[in-house]
Amino acid sequence: MKDVIIIDGENQILGRLASTVVGYLKEGYRVVILNSEKIVISGPRNRVVNGYMLLFGIGTLFNPYKQGVRRPRSPINIVKRTIRGMLPKNHKGVTMLKMVKVYVGVPEEFKGKEVIRLEDADANRLGGKYITVGELSKVLGWKVNVK
Repeated sequence: MKDVIIIDGENQILGRLASTVVGYLKEGYRVVILNSEKIVISGPRNRVVNGYMLLFGIGTLFNPYKQGVRRPRSPINIVKRTIRGMLPKNHKGVTMLKMVKVYVGVPEEFKGKEVIRLEDADANRLGGKYITVGELSKVLGWKVNVK
């Protein structure tokens, strides 16, 4: 195993961030993503929200009125699900997904450590509109744990 790479997700584009993370995983690194609620998804707010809401309407063949598969609502699960979709669909992909840790905010153990910002995934490159994963999660029904 190689070292751990800590990535700050603030103002990073979700798809570009996920594809870079998959590259690191294939090289054998462990990856930690901080500030997952501040990662952005490009596109107008209504289109992005409606696209994710379509997933909730999918049922199963045997019981079309009941939701078949659990859908991600929290920022952590949305980011991990995006990364999972880019990994190989075999045992190796499952092992690589276990090497990814995603956090909302910055936990105490990572404060003061060196973090990486991906230049090719920076949201300043976007010319149009975008929505953060945190905003999307609240619309989808994410219940924030209040401590």
